[in-house]
Amino acid sequence: MALKVYERYLAREIYVATAQVLTAFLMLFAFFDLIHELEDIGKGGYQLQHAVGFVLLSVPGRIYELFPIAVLIGTLYALTQLARHSEITVLRTSGLSTVVLLKTLAKLGMVFVALTFVIGEFVAPPAERAAQQLRLKAMSSMVAQEFRSGLWVKDERSFVNVRDVLPDSRLRGVRIYEFDKDYRLHSISDAEQGEFLPPNQWRLIKVVQTVFEGDTARVSLLPEMTWHSALTPGIISVLLVVPERMSFVNLLQYVRHLEENQQKAQRYVIALWKKLVYPLAALVMMALALPFAYLQDRMGAVSIKVFAGIMLGITFHMLNGLFSSLGAINNWTPFISAITPSGLFLLAAAGMIWWVERR
Repeated sequence: MALKVYERYLAREIYVATAQVLTAFLMLFAFFDLIHELEDIGKGGYQLQHAVGFVLLSVPGRIYELFPIAVLIGTLYALTQLARHSEITVLRTSGLSTVVLLKTLAKLGMVFVALTFVIGEFVAPPAERAAQQLRLKAMSSMVAQEFRSGLWVKDERSFVNVRDVLPDSRLRGVRIYEFDKDYRLHSISDAEQGEFLPPNQWRLIKVVQTVFEGDTARVSLLPEMTWHSALTPGIISVLLVVPERMSFVNLLQYVRHLEENQQKAQRYVIALWKKLVYPLAALVMMALALPFAYLQDRMGAVSIKVFAGIMLGITFHMLNGLFSSLGAINNWTPFISAITPSGLFLLAAAGMIWWVERR
């Protein structure tokens, strides 16, 4: 069924306003990201064109992060403009109830939900990975996972230290500490390089292996060695991307890897639930914007409402990060940590709608 006239009108106003707000936010954040990248120009071969490329490839991730905020401000601005010209009043006096208007907004908001999901799942993760690889390749540097010694990963009964993760997924400076079933150190293998051989093994080049046998140690020099491991370039490469910008499939794969190795996966499980919940935040934001359209006579200028929308959007963004961190630190139920910010804003929207209806 074709959209009704007022639905098409609302759709046009909301979509245009949201697109304008999102574009403004992206330009602002891209500017600050570029300023931040200028600090690294000159490191290795990192030049201005690499910084610009990195910022451009980071744009999809920014779109994913900012979409709910842009939807809130865009919808708020569009509805406020309609109320300013008494168009909302005309619709309500024509028999359009708040419930029907909410249903209309939900129908229009499904476009935002779909776009958020597609960008977050299929566009932002590969773009973010490409941005990190561009940066690494230009700098000829490694992935530093908070340790000067490089990347540390647990693989069954082994602990693996990788000094450099190269952009083509090759490893450089690999050290494998292998323990027996009684958790006694069995061997230490140092390899100059590692190349992945599908489906589940690595070819280690120029290996120095020390095997501990009782009170003695045996050292072997090997030109190359095959290392069977559950680690894959896919698992290692996800560490180039923050959990919130990873795809659902990669998150699920990495969470399973962590759980199989009895490692803490709380942060990644929370990010996994957020991938499912976050697109629905657009609907919550549209519901939260509706009460502002009913307050035209009581709140004054449109600019005040837009400012209120910006503050609410910033609050939502901060709560998302806050509850993710608190959930990881305090071992909260991942689903609760992921849904709480949207749940709080949904309750706020319901309360505001109830209040304006009572008035």
